[in-house]
Amino acid sequence: MAAVESRDCPVIRALTFDVLGLIKAIQSSYASTSPKIVETWGHPDSSNSILSASLNDSKFNPLLAVARKNGHIELVNPLNGDIHSSRIIENGVEDPIVALHLFKKDPTDSLSRECTLVTCTRKGNAALRSLEVDKTPSEDSTCNDSVTTWNVCSSGEVLCSAVHGNESQALFGGKGVEVNLWDLETRSKTWSSKAPPKSSLGIFTPTCFTAATFLNKEDHHKIVAGTDNHQVRLYDISAQRRPVISVDFREAPIKAVTEDIDGHTIYIGTGSGDLASIDIRTGKLLGCFLGKCSGSIRSIVRHPEIPLIVSVGLDRYLRVWDVKTRQLLSAVFLKQHLTNVVIDSNFSDLGTTGIAVDALSDEAQLNQNEVDASPPVKRKKGDKKLKSKKKSKKIVEEEDD
Repeated sequence: MAAVESRDCPVIRALTFDVLGLIKAIQSSYASTSPKIVETWGHPDSSNSILSASLNDSKFNPLLAVARKNGHIELVNPLNGDIHSSRIIENGVEDPIVALHLFKKDPTDSLSRECTLVTCTRKGNAALRSLEVDKTPSEDSTCNDSVTTWNVCSSGEVLCSAVHGNESQALFGGKGVEVNLWDLETRSKTWSSKAPPKSSLGIFTPTCFTAATFLNKEDHHKIVAGTDNHQVRLYDISAQRRPVISVDFREAPIKAVTEDIDGHTIYIGTGSGDLASIDIRTGKLLGCFLGKCSGSIRSIVRHPEIPLIVSVGLDRYLRVWDVKTRQLLSAVFLKQHLTNVVIDSNFSDLGTTGIAVDALSDEAQLNQNEVDASPPVKRKKGDKKLKSKKKSKKIVEEEDD
């Protein structure tokens, strides 16, 4: 593990996921502002590659859900890495899960051992699943929990998905799959974007959506989507089916899109490692983040309270950025190609750390006062005289020779 120069990175805790199936907890504290790896869970195996992850970072009983390449869905304790539950999804290897969202628990139902999540496979098979949290995991067990399935596309491949903040709406998009919005309660399609018109030569080129998100957690009518032809589009489902704003950015495909808490700024990452912020109301480029990434950016997450974003990608680095200055605060080398990152927003390094530091400071000050009050000791001075005598004696012996 290697970290670049830190610019007083705030106290955060992030979980990263990679192509070898490892989950790593990266954390900075008041004692050390530079983020470091504090936990690593799992065994490296390419068949266990993590394709999607979702975190319910509640203050009590937080839970992490991951979907793996081998068809497994796991419920993990994000604090210590213990696996609460594991399921094998039918046809999960031939049709892997590419999108997953873990629903937040109702605070009044904190004693329930079940959790609900929505998944979607590459071929567009979506499902609402209710999983028992503390069931003993078994590698040979198949998923026989309560499952409601439907199909979000008749052809093409789903590459991106997002669930709105109220957890009642979900969007899907991909290669040959127009962005479409679904009501999760009724499992019915409520809106779909319109395919682009044919060119002047009569050639139709379908859009490939590679990343998408809702612009505002309070309103699900505005959707931001990135494409493989380096476009960022804003859709307003209450206005029209075509994009109301379309912005071209550089020449590489858009691989990651996330929204800011202000409701109009978005952060995008490209396949060539460019990271930028855009005011999607006008399409104006606010600026690029300083510090070139050498690999494709695969995931960006905005901290809900601290003005920073965290990005990961194929260059194997986790980077922490200041959203105001767009400066790189810190970076950690994690050895494997990274696929996703989440932030534990309820993590806190207060309490014992601060108390211990204050106690140590008081004790150190007391010891210093005792040393100052004690009579002066001339041990160092005597050592210097002794060294000078030895040196002069050596010189005299050389002159005699």
